[in-house]
Amino acid sequence: MTNSESPVFHTPAEDPEMEKAAASARQTFRFFWREMSWERRRIVPGLELAAVKASFSDPPAIRAQNPDGLDVEHMWLMEVDFDGRQLQGSLINSPESLRSVKEGDRVAVAGKQICDWIYAIAGNVYGGFTVDLMRSRMGKGERRQHDQAWGFDFGEVGIVNLVPPEYIGEAPAKKKGLLSYFGGSKSAPQDYAAVAATEHPMSVNMRASLDRTLTEKPGFVHDTDDRGFSILHQLALAGSLDGVDVCLKHGADPKKPAQNGMTPLALAKSLGWQKVMARLQQAGG
Repeated sequence: MTNSESPVFHTPAEDPEMEKAAASARQTFRFFWREMSWERRRIVPGLELAAVKASFSDPPAIRAQNPDGLDVEHMWLMEVDFDGRQLQGSLINSPESLRSVKEGDRVAVAGKQICDWIYAIAGNVYGGFTVDLMRSRMGKGERRQHDQAWGFDFGEVGIVNLVPPEYIGEAPAKKKGLLSYFGGSKSAPQDYAAVAATEHPMSVNMRASLDRTLTEKPGFVHDTDDRGFSILHQLALAGSLDGVDVCLKHGADPKKPAQNGMTPLALAKSLGWQKVMARLQQAGG
């Protein structure tokens, strides 16, 4: 996705529907990050797109020099990383009037600045709450052009899925056919409660292999990356109950903080992974 494929849309400064869509994106961001976490462990990449939209404003001193500029601009970030406190990414849009950031900059944003997230697998889009709202305000022709510019299937207006349906035991999504143009049957909204209650399939499938690895290489459970994240830190932030459980059984320290000061429990709490939090608390984290 390039700047030309993610055009800037202008919405009123006070737009309750857009604010509600952005709030939904923040509330469900953990599912984006979970998918990103597992993508890093895949031998064959599965994501065709992964991006987060955030709000940006110039500092007061710069804003004073540009009184006619926009107060806030919403732009997309790719190559995203998240450490439980801040989200980092590369800006892929050119600001219309902001002067403190530019396309290509590596920027850090707080969670409250997140206003949307999106990822694509096998041509299908997940997330995109504000995108769905904007599509609902388009005519059919404009919507078709929008989707073609992105190059993905956004599905039906009004339905924002969080994960591929097979993750929660449902049949894979069907591609649009001729009947869709004649008002064919509509899809049902995804059950968000089922998504929250269901472990990521890679977490389940990795359990046995992780157990073998930590049995054969017991020191691995204590190794850390350049952020001071052990595998327990990583899996706690990714919401992997199976992974966290295996790490704890092999002696991972539930109280050890990463370089940013966050313990595994604090990382799980930052995204609201309730089952992981309970397991870490059980272990004394």
